[in-house]
Amino acid sequence: MKQGLWKYNLLLHFTVFLFGFTGILGKLISIPGDQLVWYRILIAIITLTIYMLVTKKPFALPLKNILKLFGVGVVVALHWIAFFGSIKITDNVSIALACLASGTLFASFLEPIFFKSKISLLEVIIGIVIILAILLIIKVEYQYRLGIIVGLISAFLSSLFTVLNKKLSNQFDPITMSFYELLGGFLFLSIYLAISGPDTFNFQLTNMDWLWLGILGTICTAFAFWSTNKVLSKLTAFTVVLAVNLEPIYTFLLAAWIFHEHEKLTFTFYIGAFLILLTVAVYSYLKYRRYKKNNQ
Repeated sequence: MKQGLWKYNLLLHFTVFLFGFTGILGKLISIPGDQLVWYRILIAIITLTIYMLVTKKPFALPLKNILKLFGVGVVVALHWIAFFGSIKITDNVSIALACLASGTLFASFLEPIFFKSKISLLEVIIGIVIILAILLIIKVEYQYRLGIIVGLISAFLSSLFTVLNKKLSNQFDPITMSFYELLGGFLFLSIYLAISGPDTFNFQLTNMDWLWLGILGTICTAFAFWSTNKVLSKLTAFTVVLAVNLEPIYTFLLAAWIFHEHEKLTFTFYIGAFLILLTVAVYSYLKYRRYKKNNQ
């Protein structure tokens, strides 16, 4: 490992653990998914604004750059709505995470499109295997079918967000970049909720809701968003993808420990989930071997 990069790798893996914890918080918070995301982004923006004022980080950017970052923010807001929506619909964190693993297939097509590179047959095959595993889950856990569809939409949006962010990560300061992306997502979501009706906004939150939202908005959003942009500017895309594949494992373990979700699911669900994790592990190993070979 190059000198000095160890701290970015450490930051990356800590960030992935925080991503894994967001699903747990999403289930603990009682309000619907779209409102949850609205509060999450608002708290994150306030946190970043205070930090930027204290550290005198620049807010000024050309309008065209702000609009680019706003666009990415809309994508991540839609991803979060779909992800937490999947959790709320199924009342099950594990299923939402199983669907999120399908992002490998989406990324195998999206990355070549945006970076004008060849489509990797290996990535396509790996993605198809994961989709087949998800179909196995759908067949058995039929009552969760709507939540699974929403989870797959979340996975696509997550892959799109990662690819877009990689293209922009070297152009902006990570804090400024995070601020405008989150602001774009917040404005979009505010307009959506306002159009949906005045009763959409729920300000009658419990004390525990505020506690979980505070942790979600500051540590798992503001900090995690900044750290993701930071590591994307220093580490290779391969390194980041390799680490992010650990997110479902963290969440599965946390959900089983906290919510005892292993008691709700059939054995076939675990076969499908195991196939997803095994496929992701094999994919990561093969990519690692190829990466080492190309950099010897």
